[in-house]
Amino acid sequence: MPRNPGGWLMTVARNRAVDVLRRASVERRKLAELAVLALNDEGHVPAREEVVDDRLRLIFTCCHPALALEARVALTLRTIGGVPTADIARAFLVSESTMTRRLTRAKTRIAEAGIPYRVPTGSALTERLPGVLAVLYLLFTHGYNADGRPAFAEEAIRLARLLRRLMPGQGEVSALLALFLFQHSRRETRRDGQGNLLTLDRQDRRRWDHAAIAEGLRVLDGAPEAGPYALQARIAACHATAASADATDWPAIATWYDRLAELQPSPVIELNRAVAHGYAHGPAAGLALLAQARAGGALDDYPLAVAAEADLLARHGRRERAATLFRQAAVVAHSEPERRALLDRADEAASHSSG
Repeated sequence: MPRNPGGWLMTVARNRAVDVLRRASVERRKLAELAVLALNDEGHVPAREEVVDDRLRLIFTCCHPALALEARVALTLRTIGGVPTADIARAFLVSESTMTRRLTRAKTRIAEAGIPYRVPTGSALTERLPGVLAVLYLLFTHGYNADGRPAFAEEAIRLARLLRRLMPGQGEVSALLALFLFQHSRRETRRDGQGNLLTLDRQDRRRWDHAAIAEGLRVLDGAPEAGPYALQARIAACHATAASADATDWPAIATWYDRLAELQPSPVIELNRAVAHGYAHGPAAGLALLAQARAGGALDDYPLAVAAEADLLARHGRRERAATLFRQAAVVAHSEPERRALLDRADEAASHSSG
C-alpha cells in the first residue's frame, strides 16, 4: 500500500486523464491529416501548415544555425533516425569518439540556446535548408547502403516530397528528391537470388522502377544545374536512363563530376570523379586522379577507394595487383555483403590473371 492512498489515486487519475486527452488530440490530428489527404486526391493544394509534420519540425529544430553544419546533420541522424554513432562517424570520415564529442556538444548547445520546436518562416527557413538537405541525403544513404534498412531511404523520400511542397521554389529540394528516386529505382535489382550484391553493370535494368525514374526526370526538369544536388541528380539520371551499361554516357558523367568537384570539393567526390574519368577516358586517367584524391590521407583504409583502385587496375590489365587490393578492401569492408562482393571480384581478377 502507498503511504498516501488518496494522493496516489489522484496522481494515477491525473495521469490517466492526461493520456486520454493526449490520445484524443492525436486522434483529431490524424483525422485532420486524413481530411487533407482526401482533399489532395481531388486536386486541393494544401496550405503550409498542412504540409509540415512532426519529424520535419524536429529536423529543422536540430538544424538550427547555432550549430555547425556537420553537427546539425549528425545530431539529426542520431536523434531522428537512430543511426548508430559509428555509422555517422564513418559518413564524415572521423573516429567514433570524435563524433560522440560533437553530438554531446550539439545537444548541450540546443539546451542552452532554448531552440524552439518548429519549422521557421521567412529567411530562417532558407537559412536552415542546407542542413536539412544534408540530413535527408545521409538518411537516404543509410537506408541505401548494402546493409542499410530500406525504411530509412523510403522515409527520406517521403520527407523530401514533403519539403518540396513546403518550399516549391527551391530547385535543390527538387533535385534531391529526383536523386533519391533515381537511386531507389534500383532497390529490387541490387542483389541476386542468393543475396549477393550486384554491380550496376550486372543488374537487370528491365526490373528497375521505371515509374520512379520517370517521376525523377519530371521533378528534375527545370531545376537549376548549379547546385550540388542538381549535379548529382544529373549524374544519377545518366545511369538511370542508359539502356545498358555500355550505353552509359560516361563523358557526360565525368564532366558533371568535374563541376561538382569545383563546387563542393571532398575526398569522396574526388574518388567518384576519378572512377568516372577512368570509364570515360581510360583507366590510366582514372588512376592518376585517384592518386591525387588519396594524397591527403582522408581515404586511407576507405574500402571504396581501395576497391576503385583495384577496379581501375583490373581494367588496365594489372589483374594480380587488382586481386590483392580487392582482398584488402574486403578486410575493411563495413558489411558482410560488401565483403563477399569484394572477395568475388578478387577471385575473378585472379582467375583472369592466371588464365
